[in-house]
Amino acid sequence: MSFAVPGRAGLTAAWNERRLLWAAHPGLGALMTAAQVAPAMAKLPRIGWVVRDPRLIRKILLDHSSTTLLGEGGVGHLWAQLLGEWVHDSFDGPGHLRLRTRAKDLFSQARAEATVAAAAGDLLAGVTERLRAGEAVDAADVGRIMVGRLISQLLGVDVAHFRGRAAASGLDFDGNGAYRAIFAQAEELTKVAVGTTGDTRLSPAAIAHARRIIAELTADVPENYRNAGPATLLGRCRELGLSETEATGLATLMLVAGTGTASSAIGRTTALLADSGQVRRLAAATGADRAELLEIAIREGLRVTSPAPMIGRHVRADFDVDGRRLRAGDRVVALVYAANSGAGGFSLDRGYLPETRQLWFGAGRHLCLGSSLAKAELRLVLGSFLDAGPWRVVERTPARGVLIPAYRRLLIKSV
Repeated sequence: MSFAVPGRAGLTAAWNERRLLWAAHPGLGALMTAAQVAPAMAKLPRIGWVVRDPRLIRKILLDHSSTTLLGEGGVGHLWAQLLGEWVHDSFDGPGHLRLRTRAKDLFSQARAEATVAAAAGDLLAGVTERLRAGEAVDAADVGRIMVGRLISQLLGVDVAHFRGRAAASGLDFDGNGAYRAIFAQAEELTKVAVGTTGDTRLSPAAIAHARRIIAELTADVPENYRNAGPATLLGRCRELGLSETEATGLATLMLVAGTGTASSAIGRTTALLADSGQVRRLAAATGADRAELLEIAIREGLRVTSPAPMIGRHVRADFDVDGRRLRAGDRVVALVYAANSGAGGFSLDRGYLPETRQLWFGAGRHLCLGSSLAKAELRLVLGSFLDAGPWRVVERTPARGVLIPAYRRLLIKSV
């Protein structure tokens, strides 16, 4: 049996991905479209240095003496306004290495797999049964529930607090409404970063709004930090010697960085497998062959979608990149989506690409701490779909006005 990827299917997959970018934010769609024919690196008015070459992006991200997250243009500058001055120490200051060293054990692959499986509970078994029965399943909704469950577990969120809100909003039609509501709150928090490509300074109103959301989502963190068992994230933070402030900050960062990105990757990879015509090949594989192909599908899905499409940095000391002189005070916008997707469309036959290796998670000492959790979520959710066989997309709706391009609705059915 041949599983060659038809040219038309590849174009369909690419077209649907492009629609998501434009729907999320027209400016993002325009920037990534222009990047396809733009120089590897250029300086744009009101934005700064824009870089699309993966090798140059990696060089910049690895130059920690010349660039920082903390100045204007960096994500640390954005979140310090919401989370407080401790960010300056833990994001890129003297405390950063201490935090990463102590927290590393929290996110090993084995621990990530166990954490995600516990959060999923019986959710995915029900999804598999519905697909086998011929029902349509909203893969985007499954992704949001999965992330909501994980947030609840990591932060020790009082789920009962969100049940009333979910019922009032019509979200609690299957017992998962509280998790949808938790996800919706976290997604609302990330929206404060929409439109900050040219300026990461937030208005007082935006800061106040975001801080209210953070306070609600982390209200139970102090108590959980003191009383949670060592098998939980907060309990383990305590065991490892992280202070309550560090543990609360780490939990909040996981909330901010892992909400839209993980759910986006789940929905978009699900669609890419169907749109590209390669889901049949993956579903037909068994045992070790399926496990290997699934890892390739996850890697390719993350490469093609790059859920965090841009990474910002502030230049704190003059340095040269590819013959250009970057000056202290400049800002850099790394177009990670363009850098990763430039290698071509989604393909299970694509080998390892050293120039883009995990660039979707950043690079160097700021490589995403929760990358193992994100991959574990993808592995578990896609695996539950595959247990019912190959699928097709029967309906889709892009999310609009969001920070991370995603599907608001993605109905799939087994074929």
